[in-house]
Amino acid sequence: MTSLTLAAAILLSCGAEPVDTPAPISLLDPITVTPSVWAEATITPERRPTPTATLSATRVAAVLPAVAGAAGQRSATTVVSPSPMPTATAVLLPTPDGTPRALQVPVLMYHYVSDPPAGAGAVRRDLSVSPERFREHLKMLRAGGYETISLHQLTLALQTGAPLPARPVILTFDDGYRDNYVNAFRILKEERMSGTFFVVTRMLDEQRSDYLTWGMLIEMHLAGMEIGSHSYEHVNLAGQSDAYLIYQVLGSREAIEARTGEPVRFFCYPAGHYDERTIEILQQANYWGAVTIAYGVEQRSDGLYELER
Repeated sequence: MTSLTLAAAILLSCGAEPVDTPAPISLLDPITVTPSVWAEATITPERRPTPTATLSATRVAAVLPAVAGAAGQRSATTVVSPSPMPTATAVLLPTPDGTPRALQVPVLMYHYVSDPPAGAGAVRRDLSVSPERFREHLKMLRAGGYETISLHQLTLALQTGAPLPARPVILTFDDGYRDNYVNAFRILKEERMSGTFFVVTRMLDEQRSDYLTWGMLIEMHLAGMEIGSHSYEHVNLAGQSDAYLIYQVLGSREAIEARTGEPVRFFCYPAGHYDERTIEILQQANYWGAVTIAYGVEQRSDGLYELER
């Protein structure tokens, strides 16, 4: 699909019947992996065709308000038009060198880095790790010879053969909870490690007390943390229209880029729900990749939009 055709489809959808906003879904249990093999393998993958259509940040910014209205958003929902920093333009994927690769790189998934409150339900308890235990995790990783890297570094290694540490590990944090700044970010700095934080930008827009603020996010970015998109509202992205996907996927990215001035290259599927069209939209928007909740540590050059955790 060409860029012009995709833009036309988006505009047409704005005049279609409203699309019901799916209710946010509960997060699934986190997965912890203990890899033992660290080697590179040569594979013969079935590659997805390189997308030809792209979505520019400028065009998306113009379309978003109309899409928000067509999607039947709640009255409390607002489309942010930040002005402090210029919106960054997402860069294209690094040019692959033609060598298919599979790397054994664990991507660990965290949510809350705090003790659950009294009376917390099973989901909150299962998604939580205490600050003390989190620090223990980092010390164990260091003792085992692991070094934290970013998804950006992983992608360069998969696409171009760029070198990685002998034992790389990626630490990811979903949803953008306040304790990610108060506890996780603080401990990461103290232990001289890095992390990738995926935020649900509506929560920041609404200044919810248990989520990050934009100021916190900017501070984390400036300290070297990688920031990714977790959609605008944390909803099921499978089976949705193009207009709705763009609203969730691009709206979130635009808001983050406007604050940080840095391209947002990676996406995290809310609760792990996505389909082929979701992947195509991410590709057309020049995202470099996306993380799933699929168990595993093998990251493949032909699976950048289905990275395992």
